[in-house]
Amino acid sequence: MTAAIPTTQSLSQIPRRLPGIIFTVVLVAYLVAVAQRSSLAVAGVAAAERFDASATALSTLAITQVAVYALMQIPVGMLLDRFGAARLILVGAILMTVAQVMLAYAPTLELAVIARVLVGIGDATTFVSGLRIIGAWFKPRKVPIMQQIFASGGQIGQFLSSIPFAILLGISGWTVSFLSAASLAVIVVIVASLVLRDSPNRRFESRPVSLRGAFVKLGEAFARPGTRLGFWAHFTTQFPATIFALLWGYPLMVEGLGLSTPLASSLLLIPVVAGIACGPLLGILTARFPLRRSNIVMAAALAVTAGWIILVLWPGQPPLWFFIVVLAVMGVGSTGSTIGFDFARTFNPVSSYGSASGIVNVGGFTASAVTFLLVGLGVDLGTHLNGGVRDWSAFQIAMWAIPIVTGLGLIGLLLERHRARNRIAAEEGVVVGPLWTAVVRRWRRKR
Repeated sequence: MTAAIPTTQSLSQIPRRLPGIIFTVVLVAYLVAVAQRSSLAVAGVAAAERFDASATALSTLAITQVAVYALMQIPVGMLLDRFGAARLILVGAILMTVAQVMLAYAPTLELAVIARVLVGIGDATTFVSGLRIIGAWFKPRKVPIMQQIFASGGQIGQFLSSIPFAILLGISGWTVSFLSAASLAVIVVIVASLVLRDSPNRRFESRPVSLRGAFVKLGEAFARPGTRLGFWAHFTTQFPATIFALLWGYPLMVEGLGLSTPLASSLLLIPVVAGIACGPLLGILTARFPLRRSNIVMAAALAVTAGWIILVLWPGQPPLWFFIVVLAVMGVGSTGSTIGFDFARTFNPVSSYGSASGIVNVGGFTASAVTFLLVGLGVDLGTHLNGGVRDWSAFQIAMWAIPIVTGLGLIGLLLERHRARNRIAAEEGVVVGPLWTAVVRRWRRKR
């Protein structure tokens, strides 16, 4: 049995506070997953020293984790349709616990890579499972808003992995810090096993399906232009904040801009705070203007890209105030990636949402994996050209990866938007014209 779309009548029969409790549990599970994912960010310099690794070699830790996360999204989506969300969140928390314990004691880079593989697998189960649970516990008109709060609120996990984790790393060292991170995942295991439910009707929503049937469902989801539009929306907007938070932000600030360790740790929170502040607004805009969601995505991507282009072209070292502005814009832009899952939700039946959301989630983390590598190569190149000194000039070369990958994403987004709009016109008779024509019509009506 698959989860049905909730109605006002069905949701009115459950205790009023229960959806909020369930939402809090999945939000905590997600923010802990984000903390596990981003714990390497402030440990980048320590990892380079512990494993005696170059920038490119260090990138393999983040690339491996993100690549595994991306590759797991489609299998996770299929498993989500088969076993339900609560089970996947529980299994993911267990895997992340094992991974962080392993990383705490890893003596070599090779073992650390294996640990990050497990982090990527466990992390991969959490976000899309949380989206499925939100869709089952809230009224359809509230789902886009709750999804944005979920995605933005989960980034509080970066706070846990920046300031408290950085302080602990400096005081107690590598092993104690990663064991402490593992303890957070243990809390999720306990709470999720006691409280979490897939839907108001059942503890576990699942539907037996053959492997062939699962691949058929996956193919049907991918064939829908709206799913592919969601993929490119996520691809284009998610990766800048991801590469900054997971690995390159801290070295860029400390080694590139010469900022102090405490200040750099604090600035990692700027995108998080900006995303949390503006996420609900983007959710409201998404619900209010469903036919203009792609315009919101493009505006977010272009704003982030413009900020980074100005930053790397700034004569000399950019001022701190402008760098903070770019971080805030990047945080707001990253929340636009959640709109990709709204495309998956509205273009697919509920029974295929797991597969569709898995396809969407591959987008941003594919872009992240590519950009991790490009930035690592760029930093090593810039360092070599600068006589072996890694400073702002090396990062000026490396961060051109953001505009390049964003441009690729925008091309894919425009192509799939054209196909999706043609399908809407053919099937529903709804013609979506250019944004400027809609603005002109609204302006004329107000006159």
